[in-house]
Amino acid sequence: MFEKFDPRKGKRFQLLNEDGILSAEARKYPMMTDDELLHAFKTMILAREADDWAVSLNRQGRMPTYPPVKGQEANSIGSIMALRQDDWFVQAFRELGGLLIRGVPLSQHYLYFLGNEWGSHYDIDRFHITPISVPIGSQMPHAVGLAYAERYKGNDRVTIAFIGDGGTSTGDFHEAMNFAGVWNSSLIFYVQNNQYAISVQRKKQTASPTIAEKAFAYGFEGVQIDGNDLFAVYAATKLAAEKARKNKGPTLIEGFTYRMGAHTTADDPSRYRDEEEVQQWAQKDPLLRIQKYLIKNKLIQSGEIETLRKEARKTARDAFEEAENYSDESLDNIYRYTFKDMPPILEEQLEKRRILEGEED
Repeated sequence: MFEKFDPRKGKRFQLLNEDGILSAEARKYPMMTDDELLHAFKTMILAREADDWAVSLNRQGRMPTYPPVKGQEANSIGSIMALRQDDWFVQAFRELGGLLIRGVPLSQHYLYFLGNEWGSHYDIDRFHITPISVPIGSQMPHAVGLAYAERYKGNDRVTIAFIGDGGTSTGDFHEAMNFAGVWNSSLIFYVQNNQYAISVQRKKQTASPTIAEKAFAYGFEGVQIDGNDLFAVYAATKLAAEKARKNKGPTLIEGFTYRMGAHTTADDPSRYRDEEEVQQWAQKDPLLRIQKYLIKNKLIQSGEIETLRKEARKTARDAFEEAENYSDESLDNIYRYTFKDMPPILEEQLEKRRILEGEED
């Protein structure tokens, strides 16, 4: 399906360049409608403003450690828009835009990073999303299992699983790739290659010229795309999903992108990369690129964009206030939702905690 963009031959899939101009061949691929494109753009703005606000809150001491998404928004937004609402969305921890596309309240995302257990509660029938996975790579075998289960039940749902470039060096990632290939799973591996695994450059953690080409060793296709190109992300994911629904196997998509901010708010990127590099990537900003396209094609007026930003800022602040004032929380939730049925050892621990809490009172 992606023969023209074989990563082993140095090919990368791109449809929209940095000046906001579509390639001549773009219309040959799946495209969003104008309304969908505007929705994606507005969601990118909200994700950016919500992200900036979370970083600011951390500096104020109101938000614990937080992983910024700035610069990577097109990856999860474009890919989730290309899927059905009932397809499985297995997130890592940098997919805020995709969560917003699925309709997850921003306040819930903030709840998670405030340490509230309800931040991990996604209505399965509504969202088909698994909780954030902080242990690197551990979500990948689960994703293969979800894809296998849907095929076993005779459903045509596909699963998309996100991971960072650093996560592709974990055993879980390769075990999942192996099983997906053997079982011909209806699965899309989406690697957000933001060039750094915390402070480790991609070239220092793998000798493979691209991450996408790793797929071929496991018997299925891999494609490297411009992850800052919303059109390319959407088209590649749409094609991979169509293939998966026809039971023609998994696909590895490598979104070639860049983390504009720190790995998390506990990180100092100035210690391992220079500002010149950041500024070069700033010219490839996915939000700026799609903005140029929309203005050129008269789908939005430049004056409207600042209004959208102001609205998004207010939405982010209101969402955090809601999360910060959320009262339905108890340490009991840590025990209640680890297993479907609480095992005796956790019941015992919970009872001891309650006794100690009673003594403190």
